[in-house]
Amino acid sequence: MPMLLKMQRRFLSASAGNSKTLNNRRWSVKQVTKSNFKSSLDEFRTSIESSDFVALSLQNTGSYAAAWHRVSAIDTPQTSYLKAKYAAERYQIFQFALCPFSLRGSKLTVHPYNFYLFPRDELKLGMPSYSFSCQASRLTAMAREGFDFNTCIYEGISYLSREQESASKFLSGNPILPDPITVPSSPSTVADTVFVGRIRSRVKSWRQSCIDSSSKTGDDDLVSSLRKLVLGSEQYGSRLCLTIDVCSERQVQLILEMLTEFSGDVVPLLVASKSRGTQAVRTVFMSSKEDKDLFKRELQDLENEENQRVRGFREVVDLISSSQKPVVSQNYLSDFTSIHAKFLGPLPSNVDDFSSSLSSAFPNFVDLSQLMKEISPLSNISNLPAAMSSLNRFFAPVDVEVANQGCAANPDEGNQMHGQNVVMISQLFAKLSTIQKSDKSPARSNEDLQALDSAEHANSITSNDENVKVWSKNSRRVSSENLVFIWGLSKKMTAAMLKNVLQKSHAVFAQEFDVKYLDRSCAVVVFWESGSSETFLREVNNEEQLVGSLREMVAEGLRVAGYETYRRACRLGFWEADLAEALDKTLESSDTDRDLDTKPSDISWSSELTINFDEL
Repeated sequence: MPMLLKMQRRFLSASAGNSKTLNNRRWSVKQVTKSNFKSSLDEFRTSIESSDFVALSLQNTGSYAAAWHRVSAIDTPQTSYLKAKYAAERYQIFQFALCPFSLRGSKLTVHPYNFYLFPRDELKLGMPSYSFSCQASRLTAMAREGFDFNTCIYEGISYLSREQESASKFLSGNPILPDPITVPSSPSTVADTVFVGRIRSRVKSWRQSCIDSSSKTGDDDLVSSLRKLVLGSEQYGSRLCLTIDVCSERQVQLILEMLTEFSGDVVPLLVASKSRGTQAVRTVFMSSKEDKDLFKRELQDLENEENQRVRGFREVVDLISSSQKPVVSQNYLSDFTSIHAKFLGPLPSNVDDFSSSLSSAFPNFVDLSQLMKEISPLSNISNLPAAMSSLNRFFAPVDVEVANQGCAANPDEGNQMHGQNVVMISQLFAKLSTIQKSDKSPARSNEDLQALDSAEHANSITSNDENVKVWSKNSRRVSSENLVFIWGLSKKMTAAMLKNVLQKSHAVFAQEFDVKYLDRSCAVVVFWESGSSETFLREVNNEEQLVGSLREMVAEGLRVAGYETYRRACRLGFWEADLAEALDKTLESSDTDRDLDTKPSDISWSSELTINFDEL
C-alpha cells in the first residue's frame, strides 16, 4: 500500500539502539492452573475491561502430520481451512497465552497470562470422551523448553465447549426451566385431546389442594402427608410440586401449552433423561407473585453456578467474546480453528460457514501475518523474534509496562517461553501501530489500526478467491485451475530435473511453466498460460495417442490430476502420509464414500502418538 511504503521511508533509521533489548527481555507472565484459576479469572476480567486489545498465542500438541498437510502457497482459502480444521480437531491445546493490552502514544501496557489446559471429565457426566494426537517432535521441543507435563496433566484447567455445556444440562439431572412457547403445536388429534384433558384435571386438583394447604395451617403433619400422598404432590425444596411423566416430546409440548392456563401460580420445569430427552414435566406451586419471582431468580443463580462449574477455561473465552475487544493473533486460521473446535462447537465443513460462525463470537480480530506482509522487511518473515529484529530498523519506540505484575520474570521460574510469545505479539502489533499512525492522535490510533487489515484479511477467510501463489516469497499469482499434480515417477529427481524432462516430453511445455515438489511423492506443475493445464491433462488421459518420452513415463506409472482432485482429497479427509496416496484414493472414490463432516481418521504416523486420556 502506498501509505505504508511512505511510512517505511519516513521511519527507516540506521539507529536501532532504542529497541535493541526488546527481543531479549523476559517479562513476568502470570502462570494459571486450576488451583489459582478462580482468583485469576476476576483479575483477567479486570484486565480486559481496562484494555483495548487482546493478544493470544496457543501451544498445541502438534500442527501437521505430514509435509503436504501444512498450509502452503498453493492452497485456496477453502483447502487452507480444511487443513487447519483437520489439525484443530486432531491436536490438543496445552497452553493458552493471553495478553490484554492498551497502546497510548509509545506506551504499551500489557497484562500477560499463561493458562495451562487439560481436558478431563471432572463432572463425571460421561462426556466428552477425549482422545487426541501428539507429535513426538512437538513434545520433545516442549520438554526442551522446560514444559512441565505433570503440571499440565494434573493441574491443567478443564473445559466444555458451548455445545457440550448445552448437552451437560441434560446429563446433570437438574430440572431445566423451559423456553417460553412462541409457536403453538400442530393441530391436536383425538388422543392428544384425551391426554391433555386428563393432565389438566390432575393439575387442577393438585393446584386446588396446594391452595387449600396454604390456607389450612392447623392440620397436623400426618394429615398433611396423607393429603400429599393421595394427590401425588411432592416437595421441590420448600415448595409443593407435581411430577408428570411423559413418553414423548409431543406430550411435553402439549403439557407446557396447557400449563399456560395456570401461569399465575404454577411454574413448569423439565426433568431431563440421560438420552438428552425429557422424562417428566415438574410443576411447582408458587404462593405469590413475589414467591414466583424469587423462585426464578433462584433457578437462574443455580444455573449460573452450575455453568461456571462446567465451563472451566471457557469462562475466559466467553469473557473475550463478550468484551468485543479486537483479538490479535499471529496465525489467525490455525488459532481460531482450534478455539472454535475446543470452545464453541464442531467446525463447519467450509470456510464461509466457519467465518460466519466465528464472527458471531469474535467479530473483531487482526491477523498479524497479514499485516506483516504489507511491510517489505517483514513480508517473508514468519517467526516473532525475527520480525521484531527486522522492525528495529524503524524508529518506532515502544515502552512496555507489565501491569499485572510489573517486574521482569526470573528465567528459571518455570516455563515462561510461551507466555513471552504473547507479549511479543503485543509488542509487534504496537510497533506496527506506531509506524502506521505516524502523526495521528493517540485517541484515533485504535480505530486506525483496526481498519489497517480489513480489506486484506477479508480475502483470507472467504472461498471466493481461487487464485493462488506457488512460492510464499513470490507475489505472482495464478488460477488454481492452472495447476496439475504429478506423481508416480519411476525414479527420484529434483524439481529442476523434472522440469527439464517435461520440457522435452510434449509441445505443451513450450509455454512458460514451473515445477515444485509438495512432498517426497508428488510435485505440482504450474502453467502460467491459461488452457495449458487442460491440454496436458487431456493428453495424458489419452494414453493411446501419446508419443515419445511422455508415453514412456505414463507407462512406467506416471499419474496426473487437476486441482479439483486435490480439493476433493482435502474435502473427503484423505489425510494420508503421502500426497500421492491421497490423490490415488481420491481418484478411486466418489463423494459418497465418506461423510463430509466426519471426524479425522485415527491414523497415526510414525512421528505421532494417539493418546486417550479418559482415565486420567
